[in-house]
Amino acid sequence: MKKRNLLVTGGAGFIGANYVLYWLANNPQDKVVVLDALTYAGNRESLASVEDNPNFVFAHGDICDTALVESLLKEHNVDILVHFAAESHVDRSITGPDAFIETNIIGTYSLLKAAKKVWIDEPKAKGKAPLKHRFHHVSTDEVYGELGPHDPAFTEDTAYAPNSPYSASKAASDHLVRAYHHTYGLEVTTSNCSNNYGPYHFPEKLIPLIITNILHDKPLPVYGDGQQIRDWLYVEDHARGIELVLNKGRLGENYNIGGHNEWANIDIVKLVCKLMDEFFANDSDLASRFPKAKAVLVGEAASLITFVEDRAGHDWRYAIDATKTNNELGYKPVESFETGIKKTVEWYLTSEAWWSELLEAAKK
Repeated sequence: MKKRNLLVTGGAGFIGANYVLYWLANNPQDKVVVLDALTYAGNRESLASVEDNPNFVFAHGDICDTALVESLLKEHNVDILVHFAAESHVDRSITGPDAFIETNIIGTYSLLKAAKKVWIDEPKAKGKAPLKHRFHHVSTDEVYGELGPHDPAFTEDTAYAPNSPYSASKAASDHLVRAYHHTYGLEVTTSNCSNNYGPYHFPEKLIPLIITNILHDKPLPVYGDGQQIRDWLYVEDHARGIELVLNKGRLGENYNIGGHNEWANIDIVKLVCKLMDEFFANDSDLASRFPKAKAVLVGEAASLITFVEDRAGHDWRYAIDATKTNNELGYKPVESFETGIKKTVEWYLTSEAWWSELLEAAKK
């Protein structure tokens, strides 16, 4: 295949890092430039395995720095920009929405402005055709609002109805991307995904929080009655879906990428507890490596479950209908939830050096 040059924003974050690792492994002829501000959720250690790859470049910087983005697009002759960079934790958006407006809205606008200038405006000023390009925007199912127990899953035609500052900021960025396509001819695609899980997930999110709290014998907080439902997608399946959108997707279109995998939060927590109990029962070395994990050492990880006051505006259910992506692009998740969640738990048990450093930094 012809060599492609990618700029990946937020490539040191959870989904972004997994995408970079997946892309370089499956498209070894391509060059990948990562732009990341390395805020609390960005971790360059997640990219350690590709640091020596000659087709990998890391740039430390902010997506709001339009001049920096322009220089990266030009220096590396970028023809595909994949935009992951975002503030993404709903709880943080409730207590501190400013950062979400700045990164998710202003940051996306900065990228669009830079891409338009380098790929369209500058060639046009020289009497040339626009450069070959693609701007792919990674969004979320939360822009669609919430579902009732019997409502059909979100499709690409579902009206936007965001309920948190986080989802509102992502909805705004989605609209900006669409506007730059229809107004200026920027070649764009957008994907809206369901909840991701897998390796390199920041420990404040549900699944890694439950795993690391069990290992420290801390309470496992569950909002309300824990019956909130999410559609879970293994992170590498998400990367695979974006690859299909880039290779086969129609310009200007949105594609839902989901796991066809709805679970109530409390059932997720109980399943992780069960898996942790099994891992400890079958591996005697875990007891010496994690001596603080008292409940799981005796097969009672679930005893740590603690119900806490529900968060403000907590959406009850999200679910993605990926029929369009399945039919048009041939997308289908490879991992079942049973295989994916087992891989995830095992990764955290064998990657203490990665997540323990983040937990220590969070205390400071």
